[in-house]
Amino acid sequence: MLNRIHHIAIICKDYEISKKFYIDILGLKIINETYRAERQSYKLDLAINDTYSIELFSFPSPPQRPSRPEATGLRHLAFEVDQLETIIQHLEKHKLFVEPIRIDEITQKRFTFTQDPDGLPIEFYEK
Repeated sequence: MLNRIHHIAIICKDYEISKKFYIDILGLKIINETYRAERQSYKLDLAINDTYSIELFSFPSPPQRPSRPEATGLRHLAFEVDQLETIIQHLEKHKLFVEPIRIDEITQKRFTFTQDPDGLPIEFYEK
């Protein structure tokens, strides 16, 4: 049966902008970067604490995928953080909009959202 999530694949519109966001702003580490000439595509494998990885893909002219209003498919990507204020200050330092902190009505935990360069909602959920 299933052991864990192995990776999450994200297709971006502008590879260099998204690469900078996930590495320089969110702090993910590069595992491997490959350019696939036959597909005119980059594949960037990123590590989160050596446990999970994100595959960041670029393709020529990918179609837009709606995020709002709520659309079928991936809703958002969520990261656990120790303290929301630390990540909020970090994101705002990079001039990213961060939604007001909310409280999960089931767990009573605090969380907030920002977006990646392509509008994918990114959630930060307090430990």
